[in-house]
Amino acid sequence: MSKTPREKTTTPRAKNESAPAKSSPAPSAGTGTPMQLVVPALVGAVIAAAAVMAFMTFGVGPASAPAGKMAALNEGQKAGIEKTIREYLLNNPQLLMEMSAALEKQQADTQNLQVKSAISQNADIIFRDKYGLVAGNPSADVTIVEFSDYNCPYCKRAFNAVLKLIDSDKKVRFVFKEFPIFGERSESVARIAIAAQAQGKYFELHTALMKNRGQNTEQKTLLLAEKLGLDMDRLKQDMVSDEVRKIIKETSELGNKLGIRGTPFYLVGDRTIPGAPDDLYQEFQKLAADVRKNGCEAAC
Repeated sequence: MSKTPREKTTTPRAKNESAPAKSSPAPSAGTGTPMQLVVPALVGAVIAAAAVMAFMTFGVGPASAPAGKMAALNEGQKAGIEKTIREYLLNNPQLLMEMSAALEKQQADTQNLQVKSAISQNADIIFRDKYGLVAGNPSADVTIVEFSDYNCPYCKRAFNAVLKLIDSDKKVRFVFKEFPIFGERSESVARIAIAAQAQGKYFELHTALMKNRGQNTEQKTLLLAEKLGLDMDRLKQDMVSDEVRKIIKETSELGNKLGIRGTPFYLVGDRTIPGAPDDLYQEFQKLAADVRKNGCEAAC
């Protein structure tokens, strides 16, 4: 997954070669924080925390000073504390890895709470919108929602797993959310794809775009649509309609609520898959089975 953020340049439109997401989206979904950034931050945090503990525990400053108003550590005391802590961390470097893992887990837990809250509040528009950008079984027992951009290489690579699951699991339904985060070029392609739904050709065009190598542009997309037999005059009129623009704007706002920072991004019920892991098909299977067995915590 790409970790290089790329800001959206047009409206409407978090974020996994790459793919961003809403409000200062990141190109393709990516996870983790580089250790060269994490370690200094953790060391600083440890030193600061230890200094405060020493301050509180050993009563640095006048004994009579009220809480919160003790004298600051002098330079000698501060240097001694920092030296002790640094020596301890150098002798126990595994602590930094443990702290990094704990920090990542805390951040992931916070994001999961945000996602589940957003799902509960927006379940109908997430899983049951009226736009018909869907594939699979309409009566499925598990709905998978995909946020993607037609110029996201990871979205294209992941689409093989999407097709494989639709073919192998006849009880899943995919809902596609057009999330054009690479600027006007991607947005114009998304508008054409959405407009194709009025002629019953959305998924065919979506598939052709995801399988197309290289950048998808408005011109290339119109050529693909023509090859699929769409009425081009009608398509060109529909692609600039208020309804199509409303769908993209609505999806942009939804992505913000879900905290999406990159594409692709999947919801399997209320379980999330940010990015395009190599074992995406197996992840789909595992989470679909979990939803069938345990249901959703949020309304899905």
